[in-house]
Amino acid sequence: MKLVGSITSPYVRKVRAVLAEKKIEYEFVIDVPWSADTRVPDINPLGKVPVLILDDGSTLFDSRVIAEYLDSVTPNNRLLPSPNRERITIKRWEALADGVVDAAVAIVLESKRPEAMRDAAWIARHQGKITAGLAALSADLGDHPWCYGNGLTLADIALCVALGYLAFRMPALEWREAHENLTRLYDKVMQRPSFAETIPHD
Repeated sequence: MKLVGSITSPYVRKVRAVLAEKKIEYEFVIDVPWSADTRVPDINPLGKVPVLILDDGSTLFDSRVIAEYLDSVTPNNRLLPSPNRERITIKRWEALADGVVDAAVAIVLESKRPEAMRDAAWIARHQGKITAGLAALSADLGDHPWCYGNGLTLADIALCVALGYLAFRMPALEWREAHENLTRLYDKVMQRPSFAETIPHD
């Protein structure tokens, strides 16, 4: 299978981390949707990454859909439990972490506009989402070593991808000082090859 995406996309990084944790072999095809010669719209009508191209040529898009599919491909290193209340709990973690990423991406894109055209209220609104999202994630984590259970799940991957994106694109945001428990989890997960080898860079 092939994964189409960019080095800097947090959504792509989440899928790459899942592939690594599941030990699934794949070809990584770098394609930036913003570039003039991108081929992403040819395989995803929404023009977004990541896109997973399966061996039969069919495609999957949206990191949540792809991550759930990949976890079902092999039984090793399960990142999601069987469909039940526990599974919904982990998907809730993922949704909240992805929401923080969505807000951060919105700020990054707005900040790329000419300064005179930037909407300060829009940026402030999304900054509020990040602040509230991190507070909720920190409260849910509490003193637990992992987001759920006794080991890494998709919840931890999604959360640490979000924190990694904030560290990459919004380094002035002092989430480490505000949420020591998130910092401990992030530093622990960053020691895993799935994260150490997918650090975003321009």
